[in-house]
Amino acid sequence: MKQKKVPLRVCVGCQQQKSKKEMIRIVRTPEGNVEIDKIGKKPGRGVYICQNADCLEKAYKEHRLERSLKCKVSNEIYEGLRKELS
Repeated sequence: MKQKKVPLRVCVGCQQQKSKKEMIRIVRTPEGNVEIDKIGKKPGRGVYICQNADCLEKAYKEHRLERSLKCKVSNEIYEGLRKELS
C-alpha cells in the first residue's frame, strides 16, 4: 500500500517546513487584494505562516509577507492574523 504524501510548505516567519494543514495561508488574489485564506483554496499567490505569534512578528518586522506576495500588506491583515493566533 502506497503512503499518501503530506504537502509541506515553508513558513515566511521561521522558514521551517511544516504540513500545509498546520499553517495559515495568506493570498494575493488576481485582483491584487491580500486576504487570509481560511480554506486554502483561493486563487492567487499564496504564502504560509505558522500558527505562532513569534513567526508573525518576525514576518511583520522583516516585511516578509510583502516580499513574498510582491505587494503592500495592510495592517488589517496583520491584525486579523494576530486575532486568529490569540
